[in-house]
Formats: sequence, structure tokens, C-alpha cells
Amino acid sequence: MRTNWTGVGTALVTPFTASGEVDEAAVRRLGRRQIDGGVHFLVPCGTTGENPTLTTAERLRIVELLADEANGAVPVLAGAGGYDTRQVVALAEAMRQAGASGLLSVTPYYNKPTQEGLYLHYRAIADSTPLPIIVYNVPGRTGVNVEPATLARLAAIPNIVGVKEASGNITQMCEVCRVVPADFIVLSGDDAITVPLMAIGGRGVVSVASNEVPAEMVRMVEAAERGDFAEARAVHNLILPLMQVNFVEANPLPVKAAMAAMGLLEEVYRLPMCPPRPESKQKIIKVLRELDLFKGALV
Repeated sequence: MRTNWTGVGTALVTPFTASGEVDEAAVRRLGRRQIDGGVHFLVPCGTTGENPTLTTAERLRIVELLADEANGAVPVLAGAGGYDTRQVVALAEAMRQAGASGLLSVTPYYNKPTQEGLYLHYRAIADSTPLPIIVYNVPGRTGVNVEPATLARLAAIPNIVGVKEASGNITQMCEVCRVVPADFIVLSGDDAITVPLMAIGGRGVVSVASNEVPAEMVRMVEAAERGDFAEARAVHNLILPLMQVNFVEANPLPVKAAMAAMGLLEEVYRLPMCPPRPESKQKIIKVLRELDLFKGALV
């Protein structure tokens, strides 16, 4: 039986209507597409989901919709992080009541706490909820790095069960895998680093590309889980251009533009996010055509 939070978790985009509201029907439809594509868990209300522009009520509603759509088929790892520990504690409880099975909690951003502050922040959240917590380390966005020694301390807290490592620092990832307990889940936060991380002990990925190609990401990760790195490399090489073009501009601009071109959603963002530049869209369309994903939709 699969351990929760291993394999492929999709960092879901948030679809909006032309008027800018959360498109609830599309939330369900995209969630169902992921489940049918074989992903192992859903990750709404993160960076890819334009979390900073969602109200608390909208975040909770998205989690309710996805938990209902999944109906136990896959768990929901809801984004619940921030720079005010008290607010995160309150949000964690609200997410639990909305149907979340676990929490993905990004490090405090902007206020740049010390390593001790990070430890105390996550300990306070863990003390407040029975839900399992995945620490989200993405220093390029938050301005603070969770050091391996701090993760080793956090791993001793029973319901802090893993980390989404998006530092981009392979040496640090190696050190994390070395110092945490064997049952502590290390996930890649970067699609292109998934296979290398799994070769040194990683357990999967929280993926952007699986919004577009869920079945292919599952095939790649499950091959690596079996130790079939020849198969994992083959899939990796096939979809690497998509992984790369998804970051031709800031996430989630390219992936939403791509999904619009695939006919999966309306290309609507909330400011300060806006459509990619025309030259970026041409790069996105080129990759989609090469993978036979372009549906001729306008972008």
C-alpha cells in the first residue's frame, strides 16, 4: 500500500472564470483529470494555484471541492503557510474542516526568521493540528532556507512527515536525504530534478508539469520507484522541454497559458499575475506541438 505523500502530487492551478471568479466546475474537472491520470495526491492552494491572490474563503472552497471530487481516491495536501504563525495555525484547522488530509506549509516569507524561528514556527503548527505536515522549502521565493540540520530537528516531531525541497541545490538535497530518518519523505519541488533526487532517496515530486501531463509524470516517478531508471530517464527526456518551458516566465503563467492552449481552462489570471509575453507563448506552443498537446486554442 502506498505511503501518503509519495509519488506524484500535482500543484494544481486555480482556474478562474472570464469575470475573475474561481471556476468551481473547472476545479472539479481538473481535479478529476488528475485522478484519472493516476496522480497520487492533489496539492491545491500553493504558488501554482496563485495562493496569494485567493481569499481564505476561496482556498477553503477549493479544498472542499477537491476533497469531494476525490472522495477518498487520493488525499488532498492543502497549502497552508505564511509569515504569521497564529494565522497559519487558524488556517490549518480550517483546512482540516474543509476536508484536507494534510498540509503543505511554505516557510515564512519576507520576515526571514532564523533557523530557530523556523523550528518554533513549524512546531507550533504541528502542535495545533493532527494533520500531517509537509514543510515547503523554496528560498528563491521566500528569502529563507530551511537548513538540513533544522529539517532533522523537525523530523523528530511526529506529524511533520516530509519536505518539499525546492532550493534547487542538489548538494543540500543530498544532505537532507542523509540526515533525516528513512521514513521522512523528501519530495522534489522542481520537476526537472525529480529523477536525480529519487536516485539519492527522494520519494516523488510536487509537480507543475503534471497539470499538463499527469500520466507521463506518474509513469516517470513510478519507474524510478521501481528502480527502473532507464525508463524514468526516457520519460524525463521526453517531457523535459515542457518542464523547462513551464518556467520561461514566473510560475504559474506558462502552465496556465499551456493549459489554455490545450483547451483545459480559460486563460485568466489575477493581478499582479498576467499573461506571458508573446514570445514566451510561442515557445510554449512550440513545445506543446512537439508533444502533440496543442489543441489549437487561442492563447
